[in-house]
Amino acid sequence: MFLSRIDKHNFLLLLCFSQLLFLLILYRRGAAGVFQGLFGGSDPPWDYSKTHDVYTNLSVFVPNPENVNTQYCPAKSPILVGPLSVSFQTPPTLKRVQQKNRYVKPGGYFSPRHCFGRYRTAVIIPHRNREAHLRTLLYYLHPFLQRQQLHYALFIVHQAGNSTFNRAKLLNIGVREALKLDEWDCLILHDVDLVPENDYNLYICDEEYPKHLASAMDKFHYSLPYWTYFGGVSALTPDQYMRINGFPNSYWGWGGEDDDIAMRIRLAGMSITRTPLSLGRYKMISHNRDSGNEENSKRYDQLGNTRRTWREDGMNSLDFKLISRTRAPLYTNITVAIGDAPLVTETPAQWKLF
Repeated sequence: MFLSRIDKHNFLLLLCFSQLLFLLILYRRGAAGVFQGLFGGSDPPWDYSKTHDVYTNLSVFVPNPENVNTQYCPAKSPILVGPLSVSFQTPPTLKRVQQKNRYVKPGGYFSPRHCFGRYRTAVIIPHRNREAHLRTLLYYLHPFLQRQQLHYALFIVHQAGNSTFNRAKLLNIGVREALKLDEWDCLILHDVDLVPENDYNLYICDEEYPKHLASAMDKFHYSLPYWTYFGGVSALTPDQYMRINGFPNSYWGWGGEDDDIAMRIRLAGMSITRTPLSLGRYKMISHNRDSGNEENSKRYDQLGNTRRTWREDGMNSLDFKLISRTRAPLYTNITVAIGDAPLVTETPAQWKLF
């Protein structure tokens, strides 16, 4: 009765506009953030003009050794402060990071002493020739995780030699080695040049779906570059990681592997949950493209074959040589040889595609 009183053409225009608006909101915030707002639990209005030092109130974590609590830590840490001050002007020394984090155990392990950590998180960081970036990340990431009352450890997977960098393969290796050492609830896959800006961005996993944490980088003006983006920092349970067969081992150089894993998630029957843009903020340490990490010109061809290759190229085909695994004061260092990128002869016609 109501519809008969309005112009059908205008109604269709209104319907199309509402659908486009909804899709735009999904793109900007992510489906998880949209439905969180619709069905309760809104994201607080964070004010990033007012930030706190990441080491604020960490003394709360230092109890009297004679009075150690045996209870689980609360689900929400009482000393989270929200937006954090992040500066890249002068990279700290490892000695300074150690002095600021004296309760971190060898291997980069930490557990709250006044309560039992509810979540066991392994942070895996692929690395080569980024020592200044690593020191900066360690300076911010250790207190960030301590504020969240996590039982955690940091694993730095170092690619030895001068062959083309392979971030995806290093992440697979880090996962395999970390799972040998402990039982983890959550695997955080973390680029070395990204620093989180809000300690309410919890480094814990969604038990149902893989979670993208770095939804709003300053590099992209704190917006999501495209709907399926899964780069920078992400969180998967060990079961989720094995269901997608991990990352592909065949992406040498920069680009493509994050899009591949996003496709694997869909092929495995899962979806991506995403931290809201106002919370998943990260600052990227500016740098030039590394020698040996040049753009992977084959990535589009590889992505076109993901549906066919994802079950064979991943954790079940991982091949590497473990050179050393040592417990440094602030992290577990895993040095590996992973071979060389395959030599492929390309025809001029193939080059024209790019």
